Amino acid sequence: MSDMERTLAEIVAQMKALDDRGKVAEYLPELRSVDPENFGIAVAYTDGRLSAAGDAGRSFSIQSVSKVFTLTLALGTFGDSLWGRVGREPSSETFNSIGELEREKGVPRNPFVNAGALIVADLLLGSHEPRETIGEILRFVRFLAEDDGIVVDDRVARSERLTDFRNVALANYLAAFGNLTNTPDRVLGVYAHHCAIALNCRQLANAGRFLANAGRNPHSGFAVVSAERARRINALMLTCGQYEGSGEFAFRVGVPAKSGIGGGILAIVPGVAAIAVWSPGLNASGNSRLGCAALERLANSEGWSVFGC
Repeated sequence: MSDMERTLAEIVAQMKALDDRGKVAEYLPELRSVDPENFGIAVAYTDGRLSAAGDAGRSFSIQSVSKVFTLTLALGTFGDSLWGRVGREPSSETFNSIGELEREKGVPRNPFVNAGALIVADLLLGSHEPRETIGEILRFVRFLAEDDGIVVDDRVARSERLTDFRNVALANYLAAFGNLTNTPDRVLGVYAHHCAIALNCRQLANAGRFLANAGRNPHSGFAVVSAERARRINALMLTCGQYEGSGEFAFRVGVPAKSGIGGGILAIVPGVAAIAVWSPGLNASGNSRLGCAALERLANSEGWSVFGC
């Protein structure tokens, strides 16, 4: 057993012993039934090594973690013109805030809040059919993770579409302000399906390695994005990836990361590794309660804060 495997096993044991595991997301029926006792963690190094512990092989709905991958795709196609439709500033409100979008006159604060991710989905959709765009996103995630077995969980996607009333409102606000080129229904279909992509911690950590390796896939050497773009995506993850809890996360953990209401978090240690952690119970900001705690312990143990030791 490697030193990292021992460290991860210790963290799993520590997390399993905690009583306050947060609250599983209840507004999506398919997520409501997920066992809050699940906990998995994986570390994928840029040199190809991978260490994992706990429920790291169990798949879960990555939800908003998928926004990292859709943003990467959209930047590759549209470049900096994307920033004419969505901002790069942290949000002080919840990830699905309607009030903030109205105050900002239909320009979302950043691409990681729901309204911003809808803009990214609209860009990717373009004049294509939603099924084609969903397929493109899925193929990209499979390519990054080097695993063709990754799928969209259709039950979660249906659950999203049946209960996404607030996202429907956000999409209609965007359309009302002229910041949506497709119909809200088409955009919402793409959004729901990319949020419903299911990965396990091993796959998710592998998929994020390019962001820890200056934009290159460490295995193939293929440049997914430029080093500059990888650095900027990481910057957005650090400042906006945990919604209104981003400042506290940066203070405690100190690495770029993106969370999802499925309980997953993808964290990046530039030049070193990508980390994926999953625990379904959420804190008040909608981020994995134990996931944040585990990443804090791991970052402190390894001295991995981007702000120095």
